[in-house]
Amino acid sequence: MANIKEIAKIAGVSVTTVSRVLNNHPYVKEDKRRAVLETIDRLNYSRNINALHLLKGRTQIIGVILPMINHSYFGAMMEGIAGEALKSGYQLMVSQTSYQPEEEQRMLEMMRNKQIDGVIICSRALPLQHIEAYNSYGPIVLCEDIGAASMSSVFLNHYNCFQEVIRHLWNKGYRTIGYSIGRTEGTSSSRRYEAYCDIHEEFGISVNPDWIYDHCLDIEDGVLLVRHMLEQTNRPSALVVTSAQVAAGILLEAGRQGLKIPEDLALISFDNMPISEVLGISTMDNGIYTMGSSAMTIIDELVRGTASGPITREISFQLIERSTA
Repeated sequence: MANIKEIAKIAGVSVTTVSRVLNNHPYVKEDKRRAVLETIDRLNYSRNINALHLLKGRTQIIGVILPMINHSYFGAMMEGIAGEALKSGYQLMVSQTSYQPEEEQRMLEMMRNKQIDGVIICSRALPLQHIEAYNSYGPIVLCEDIGAASMSSVFLNHYNCFQEVIRHLWNKGYRTIGYSIGRTEGTSSSRRYEAYCDIHEEFGISVNPDWIYDHCLDIEDGVLLVRHMLEQTNRPSALVVTSAQVAAGILLEAGRQGLKIPEDLALISFDNMPISEVLGISTMDNGIYTMGSSAMTIIDELVRGTASGPITREISFQLIERSTA
């Protein structure tokens, strides 16, 4: 296979000119560019992509760690990441980890070995201190509030957001408020629980642990939640639901079971997915798409060196009232 020196000799140009043509450098005379391209075509030249990566110091590939792809929350976040990556000329390498630490570790090792330029972590199982140890190998952006950790992040203030939703229901007259969640582990879930407990203390009422419904991820879980609630002798009059899909399942099963929404059970979901608007579900728009696109923008700035880290950006939220609360 021909190399750059041979191409330069046959085309009658310097090795530097060939390199500039291969890298789409703008300052090359058109006749020389044409001569190089014609020679490449004639010799059937193929670039060594690994060598090119070493030359540039970049792969134009970003790793994305997320626990699951087929969930509306992470789907919306991935749309934001992918849209910005396309505009910025990056490819994505996605690792669906199912919260397995060894899979998250694998992606971080790829960055350490210079196989990818950086990592976006949508949600994690690895301890923050463990991830921070990889910060010297490339930019890492986490989609959560990481406090004083020396990495970049884009996040929603889950504490304030959760309190606003519960306070809204309280002001509407609901006094028994529960919530559903995908998992109780994790920084964001902890902040939501803290907000839930603090506002109950403010209202002067005790927290009922039976009104915190864990492992609720999709429509089927919403259906099962309603059936479980109907078996409870004492059930909440309002629910904060951290997934639009779960809220849709609750709404549909409540109708089948003869429960009136919001008279018998008020609902406010998160994420503001299209299904929320279609079914008229009151929701907290927590900017998931924006979180994804912002994470990609930050990592692009860090990779290109147009900004120095760590960079922190907070996403705003907005309560959208519809018919369920």
